[in-house]
Amino acid sequence: MTQNGGPGGPIEHGFPHLATVRAAITALFRRLSAEGIRAYAASVAPADAAFDAADDLHLGAQRVASAMVRALRLPDARMVVAFRPMEQAATVELAAGPEYFVEVSDRFRTHRRDLAAALSHEVTHVLLHRLGLRSPGTGANEILTDTAAVYLGAGWLLLDAYREDALTHQKFGYLTPEEFGYVLARRAALFGEDPSTWFTSPQAYEAYVRGRAQAERDHRRPPLAAAGPLARRRYAKARRAGITSTDGPADGPADGPGYRFEADGSGPGLRVSFPCPVCGQRLRLPVRGRLRARCGLCRTVLDCET
Repeated sequence: MTQNGGPGGPIEHGFPHLATVRAAITALFRRLSAEGIRAYAASVAPADAAFDAADDLHLGAQRVASAMVRALRLPDARMVVAFRPMEQAATVELAAGPEYFVEVSDRFRTHRRDLAAALSHEVTHVLLHRLGLRSPGTGANEILTDTAAVYLGAGWLLLDAYREDALTHQKFGYLTPEEFGYVLARRAALFGEDPSTWFTSPQAYEAYVRGRAQAERDHRRPPLAAAGPLARRRYAKARRAGITSTDGPADGPADGPGYRFEADGSGPGLRVSFPCPVCGQRLRLPVRGRLRARCGLCRTVLDCET
């Protein structure tokens, strides 16, 4: 896992990986199913991730690693944690198990508050390895790992490890702080959580708020009935013109419409396809006004105005 740090070190912001993040959430639903995702309803508790100077170094590290294993529902996996000088925050040796060897940077001997964040990413690597779930390319696979860690309840710690002020520039992982906030907000909406009380980093909370705003926009994109007046007028104009696709990519940019029209094979009318705001699976609905749709992947019932 990468770590950005050092005074004045650059930290990327915004949503440059949003399409990859959304694809990662869809991949999780497809691999685990809606019922499997809901088995991760309990996030790792702040108390379980705590590791302070009074704890024995190795026993404390093993305790935190065990908390990550429980949170990610890997009861038969054992993490062996070792400290050594290294540029990366942490690495894990992926094997058949049940023992997995995690090496973490020596800096965690003294900067213990962030050890749980590093371990959440590495234990998620183990989970995805066991699931046989991987994205092509190193970058996309690391984004999948960050996304899975957050969406399955352990990776909020990665966001809380983000600090950016006059003295410290630190971020773990491959997502931007806002993208971590986006994934966390999508999880919070699914499970009815309020993670805002967990943050010890003010900058992490601010990034969560920005990510939450983007996640809320996903639920107000046409043809969802919650879309605002301006978005609704744009949608109606595109529908009247019979536009067969959006101006941008099929899944749209961060604020793009994400919908496209196509001929309805069962009749003379149109169908509209758009991504489910919960799992990202594309839905196809007849264009016939107000209706309710049930996503076949995540089982979410959506109010739509097609």
